[in-house]
Amino acid sequence: MLRLNDASHLRRLLTAGMCATLVLVAANVRAADGFAVSSPGLADGGTLDSSHAASANNCGGGNVSPALQWRNAPAGTKSYAVTLFDPDGAKGLGIVHWVLYGLAPSLTGLGSGATPPAGSVAGTNRTGGPGYYGPCPPVGDVPHHYVVQIYALDLPPDALPAGLTRDALQAAMKDHVLAATSTVLRYGR
Repeated sequence: MLRLNDASHLRRLLTAGMCATLVLVAANVRAADGFAVSSPGLADGGTLDSSHAASANNCGGGNVSPALQWRNAPAGTKSYAVTLFDPDGAKGLGIVHWVLYGLAPSLTGLGSGATPPAGSVAGTNRTGGPGYYGPCPPVGDVPHHYVVQIYALDLPPDALPAGLTRDALQAAMKDHVLAATSTVLRYGR
């Protein structure tokens, strides 16, 4: 019989397995098409420093979005979308930390703490508001995984309405993703 502690441990193991699978799938996609994303100074699986954590609710951070760079976008890319999702948050149900789309095809990255570029649209994060909302896992919890995904789209930057959630963005992007790539970052307190 599983005790609560055993169930919690099992859930963490399953979540870690899902994240590992995402990383392997992303690695295969990158190898196949060359589209890749990284966060300067951090290897895939690297740990974010506290400046990237949320600044509210005693999270101890500065709510500074991580720097991102991408390369080798496929021909025909007309815009990009970015999401940052914590599959470990909310007891395995996941938390959306960042939704940004309508990024110009000329961009190859975003600076740390960067203001969303002109013409881009900040979607809805976990708070119900727009923009980046940094990590804030429970104190003493195993470090969470933060999956950053970049989508190369065949949609012009102004094609999608403002205020989309991650789920709504994914539905709107259906049949318009030319390529996608991801990196996993970690953070714990």
